[in-house]
Amino acid sequence: MLDIKHQQKYLLELGARLKSMRLARNDTMAVFAQRLGVSAGTLRAMEHGTATVQIGAWVKALWVLDRLDDLNGVLAERVSLLERARASLARERQRASRRT
Repeated sequence: MLDIKHQQKYLLELGARLKSMRLARNDTMAVFAQRLGVSAGTLRAMEHGTATVQIGAWVKALWVLDRLDDLNGVLAERVSLLERARASLARERQRASRRT
């Protein structure tokens, strides 16, 4: 089970990356918050790793930063190496249809 300290660590890292990207764009908190459609307080909470920020605010942030595709990997179905090998073998064993 993920304890509170580990959860906070991940949220702090995520918030730090958000702040870094905001600063790289040379956006103030007020301007970036307006682009996200959230208050400056919500943006501050996101950057500080507050756990109560709604996921929708994070989705908006990813969209504004043109990183929304990064969400595709979250909870994506994992295929094991063995399953990939079996699928590859199954494709190789297919026979061509008979010609008449």
